[in-house]
Amino acid sequence: MCAAAIGCEASGTDPAGGTASPPPSTNSFVPTSTTTTPTSEADKTVDYSRLLLQPADVSDNEDTFTEQSTTPSGPDGLPGASALFVNQDDTRAIAATIVIYPDTETAATTLREALPTLGATLTDATTRPAPVGTDGTMAVGMSKDGSKAITLLLFTEGHALVRLEFQSAPGDVTTDDFVMNIGKMQQIALRTGLPPSG
Repeated sequence: MCAAAIGCEASGTDPAGGTASPPPSTNSFVPTSTTTTPTSEADKTVDYSRLLLQPADVSDNEDTFTEQSTTPSGPDGLPGASALFVNQDDTRAIAATIVIYPDTETAATTLREALPTLGATLTDATTRPAPVGTDGTMAVGMSKDGSKAITLLLFTEGHALVRLEFQSAPGDVTTDDFVMNIGKMQQIALRTGLPPSG
């Protein structure tokens, strides 16, 4: 998540035109002012990709998503995982990123530091609280080049920070109900499967 969480677009298919989008910034999810405990070797060897949703979880009656790519670590080598899901028509995409921090406070601080940077990524962004996880926030806007409608959902669950990005064609903004449903499923997967911090 840029400046922790917000300023990055997922790599992969561009829902508006079927071309590649820029990869996420390498400083996503990285705290800008918080001192963190060094990542332990144990954290580096844990496979957090098992905590990500699967294609069947994000598919519905309208869209069947497949996993286009996956990364078994978070940005800048932080513990975590990410995946990109694209629908059957290459018109919608969902990028999911989880970053695992040493403690709950670091995850929460990183999220708070990310929120003011929304304008660097989205044009005409509107933000509002979202009833998902802790400090859930949803932002809706357009990509800077105007080629995609983008909805971001950011929240923490314990010492994990989650960024879900929903991309679609202009005029085809992802519905709030769909975003909330996916976010809550991801929260439950973390709540039941995330190892304790420390």
